[in-house]
Amino acid sequence: MKKKIAAAILFCLVLALALTSCGQMAGPMPDAAEGDRKAGADETWAFYWYLCGSNLESDYGCGTDDLIELFDVKLPSNVKFVIETGGARYWQNDTMDPNRIERYVYDSKGFSRIESLEQANMGRQSTLSDFLAFCKKNYEADHKVMLFWNHGGGSVAGAAFDENYGYDSLTIDEMRKAFMNVYELSENEPPFEMVGFDTCLMATIDVADSLKDIASYLVASQETEGSGGWYYTDWVGRFVRDTAISGADLGKIICETYFNGCRRERISDKATLSCTDLSKIGSLLKAYEDFGEEALMAAYVDNSFIAQFAKAAAKSENYGGNTKSQGFTNMVDLGHMARLTEGLLASASKVSKGLDECIVCQVKGASRSEATGLSFYYPYSKDLELFNKYTDISAGTAFDYLYQYQIKGSLDKEGTEYIKTIGAKEEEKEEVLSLASMGWDGKSLKLDKNGNAVLTLGPKANDILSEIWFSMYYIDEEADVMMLLGVDNDIHADWDKGVFTDNFRGVWGAIDDVMVYLELSYAGDGYNLYSVPVLVNGENYNLDVLYNFDSDTWTILGARQPLGESGMADKNMIQLEEGDEITVLWYLADSSFETFEPFDVYEFTWSDDCEFAETPLPDGVYRMIIDMYAANGDCVSAAPVDFTIRNGEITTTIY
Repeated sequence: MKKKIAAAILFCLVLALALTSCGQMAGPMPDAAEGDRKAGADETWAFYWYLCGSNLESDYGCGTDDLIELFDVKLPSNVKFVIETGGARYWQNDTMDPNRIERYVYDSKGFSRIESLEQANMGRQSTLSDFLAFCKKNYEADHKVMLFWNHGGGSVAGAAFDENYGYDSLTIDEMRKAFMNVYELSENEPPFEMVGFDTCLMATIDVADSLKDIASYLVASQETEGSGGWYYTDWVGRFVRDTAISGADLGKIICETYFNGCRRERISDKATLSCTDLSKIGSLLKAYEDFGEEALMAAYVDNSFIAQFAKAAAKSENYGGNTKSQGFTNMVDLGHMARLTEGLLASASKVSKGLDECIVCQVKGASRSEATGLSFYYPYSKDLELFNKYTDISAGTAFDYLYQYQIKGSLDKEGTEYIKTIGAKEEEKEEVLSLASMGWDGKSLKLDKNGNAVLTLGPKANDILSEIWFSMYYIDEEADVMMLLGVDNDIHADWDKGVFTDNFRGVWGAIDDVMVYLELSYAGDGYNLYSVPVLVNGENYNLDVLYNFDSDTWTILGARQPLGESGMADKNMIQLEEGDEITVLWYLADSSFETFEPFDVYEFTWSDDCEFAETPLPDGVYRMIIDMYAANGDCVSAAPVDFTIRNGEITTTIY
């Protein structure tokens, strides 16, 4: 985490120094994209910075940090930043007033406040419209860049969560309406060179679709960002050395300097940032809709397709957290999903081609290796309220009805009419398969000749189930205690036969041999990602923990707070530092053994010598319950299997 700035005198000192300093070139200027017009040497650039401080500023001073980074760069006469501040209950400097909406200009003459307005919600369309209208009237330029700075939440939640108004945010449709109120929109001549999101999770096909007649380029991250954001000294410093560049060039500079900054902060492993050429998004949107139509038709005539598509979604790289402990963003990589479904859908390859055509550049860390530049919505959470919000802003139509069919098992009147228009016939419709009707709830396991517990469901499992996971518990019958250790998918699975065999090894994840609650968040080909809830200095965080299959090693990538109730993803991944107080949380059952609540069990001080690794489980009884999930969110559980550990020996008991 970047250094927190609290002293107003430091802010003022840096401001004064900004008038005599100049940004440094971090590397050679990238070549312009083919056919992309470079700006003339004397053409003007205006950056409209919508700086919604939120708790990023009030708690950590991140907004002040980024302003100071900007002030490290002396701007030429043809470049200016117009900045609107608000959205924070407190600013970590003596310049911004948290009780006002304020507007500033930073240009070759320096930094000055130009307006102080009554308090307003930066998560409202009208506040953004007013800022855009002000900029258009007073600070027009040959090339305009709109920058959103704050938290982000993906396609549904949007960005710019105002701390003073219950973390209300700007949704995609609100952003679009704000631009429409001020500018004449055109795909051939969009009013903005670029719209950038120095936020989390906003590199989505829905965002790109909504901006295609507003800007030529979109720069955003698929994954959550670190608190350092875009490192303004670096990218603005490179830009002002030669402003006769294209929007594609600028996007490349931002991506490269962002990733270099993440490396310095030791948070590059999960970093992503991409630049999308919105003038070329049309072919991708067409391929995306064809992809959705083919999937909907396949599900309509063969219900088992829904389970196959859901399995691919479970294997696809997803962002921001999609587990119970993390919350659900429901954002998944579009290109990875397309690659995993090429054997099911002919249209999938066109999606990959469309992405190749419109993604100018992207950066991605080692544990985000499948990222292709844009995400799309997939209903991991099966939350109908969230899904209904998504349909209001979605980039296509077919996926709306596919997910409706998947979650509800039927189409509404509009969906029925829609699917007829793409060639479906009523007599082709296959009855929806029901998990409840299979008789698998409470199904007993059997022991094989090696003493392993085996759940046999048969080939139908492949047609109905999207995932097989298990929950692991510690049982102490004498003390009447049941503890949930976590959720994983470490089971030998033969999907063709529907046979699932335990792989219990008598070990569990631990920090310095202290067992932790461990929840699988992503199962990749070469690695798994896990979420571990802890307290860091008394505050709730989830550790991002990576397990590498090849090296058989565990790495803590960082810590991030769970999603907020509004869907806000925390743009503040931190690295555990020497002296941090860490509290391990276990989940203990209440007296009904139905609800598990977090319980503080162990506190220690973090040091650089602390390690995450598997540790042998102590003697006792451990219960595995295999959970079977259908694509619509239905879940049934098999009968439990107990593993009793005594002096390192494991005895398996089935019920």
